Amino acid sequence: MAGADDAVTPSALVAYEIPLVDDEDEPVTAPLVLGWTRTLTAVGPAYPHASVMGMTLVRVDTSVVEPAPPTRTDRVLRVLRTLAWPFTETPPSPPLCGFLLTGQDSMRLYIAVEEADGPVAVDVRLTGALTALLAALPALVREKERWTPTDGADPHCVRAIDLTTW
Repeated sequence: MAGADDAVTPSALVAYEIPLVDDEDEPVTAPLVLGWTRTLTAVGPAYPHASVMGMTLVRVDTSVVEPAPPTRTDRVLRVLRTLAWPFTETPPSPPLCGFLLTGQDSMRLYIAVEEADGPVAVDVRLTGALTALLAALPALVREKERWTPTDGADPHCVRAIDLTTW
């Protein structure tokens, strides 16, 4: 459902019916649904098909809707969700202790690595081969040859790794 921030009545809301599988019956990703939703709400309700519970119902043809690109916040949350709450029953290892946004396309992750004598800071970009980096991060952060001392420049860590060009 979408509507103005202060919309409280069903007639002021629009319900979008977005298919959650593609033409091959494969599930679509959450970022894709979010992109379609942002596009639809930016241009307003077009072609209402019916109403449901007093709201205008728009059935979305995803083949003609161009999804809005992910925002910086989307990319940050993707990194944090992947590291802090992966889709497994075991807790992440090594665990994420914190993060710091360092630029429009970068952030610093603080990872608790047992082999270090404190958190290790990992500088990453929010674009590029992010999926591959997040999958490799648990192994990369343990490679001591990548560690550089911070010399107190960052009080939250004892070592740093720059993976912005990885």
